[in-house]
Amino acid sequence: MSLRVAINGFGRIGRTVLRALATARKDAGVDVVAINDIAPLDVCAYLFEFDSVFGPFPGRVETGAGSLIVDGRTIPFHRAGSLADLDLSGVGVVLECTGHAGTRDVAELGLAAGAARVLISGPSDAADVTVVPGANDAVLDTQRIVSAASCTTNALAPLLRLLEDAFGVESGHMTTIHCYTGSQPTIDAPRGDAARSRAAALSMVPTGTSAGRLIDTVLPDLAGRVTARAVRVPVPSVSAVDLTVRLRDRADFDARLRAAVDASPVMGRTARPLVSTDLRGRPESLVLAESETVHGRDFTRLFGWYDNEWGFSNRMIDMALRMGAVPQGGL
Repeated sequence: MSLRVAINGFGRIGRTVLRALATARKDAGVDVVAINDIAPLDVCAYLFEFDSVFGPFPGRVETGAGSLIVDGRTIPFHRAGSLADLDLSGVGVVLECTGHAGTRDVAELGLAAGAARVLISGPSDAADVTVVPGANDAVLDTQRIVSAASCTTNALAPLLRLLEDAFGVESGHMTTIHCYTGSQPTIDAPRGDAARSRAAALSMVPTGTSAGRLIDTVLPDLAGRVTARAVRVPVPSVSAVDLTVRLRDRADFDARLRAAVDASPVMGRTARPLVSTDLRGRPESLVLAESETVHGRDFTRLFGWYDNEWGFSNRMIDMALRMGAVPQGGL
């Protein structure tokens, strides 16, 4: 039996989740039974069919009376200002992709509409728990509101979990070299962060990242040991993790690292000299660039790529399936 999900917010992540479910993940066992967005249906359909990052959708996209039709599959489309105005009875998981579920009253709207659980596509203090596959999977139980953290946290946390378990992490610092996002203006315009007020496609922008605080939440045993910052760069997709760590044990490091990555359900590796566009559409949370590993006297530097939209959307699908598989009474 397929998991019934609703997508609330049909922006970058909402559309990418549906694109993945209609293509590479069409056999995942997920049935999208509702989409809700305040934008007009024809605009949402157009943006789903023609994507500046992923290209045209490789199938048929049509609209009907209050519905988006993808390869013949009719999905009811709503424009409700609040999910509480909809009937989501029978929905297993709401994918909350608006970016506005930072407070409990907003995060609970999917539950008020009748859905069993809510998965938030970003950091949220309103969530019952924050779960990153490959890092802290075991904390997921019967919680009804779950945060999937951020794309960068999904890239970094599994790597840190692996390093801590295999080698022991004494301390470290991560810089994410991150593509620009909708939080930045296309021309200089006021933002809360002065540097992020500058035109996104014209400059490298040093700034913060939510991964810095989320790592302490997701991996409390590493709390205070790893710091994080970001540099937003003028590319539209695919980001990178540049991590420098001091490890307790580096014996036979390269072979042990390869074995650990190969055993990970969310990580990959490459020995080829790739650039960011080569990683577009990769489903892993992080793809380590083996040739970029550097061993200093006291530190090790690791570098990995992540498609911050496609990879994260795949983790949203994975998390929804796991949440839908948890019975109401718990694991």
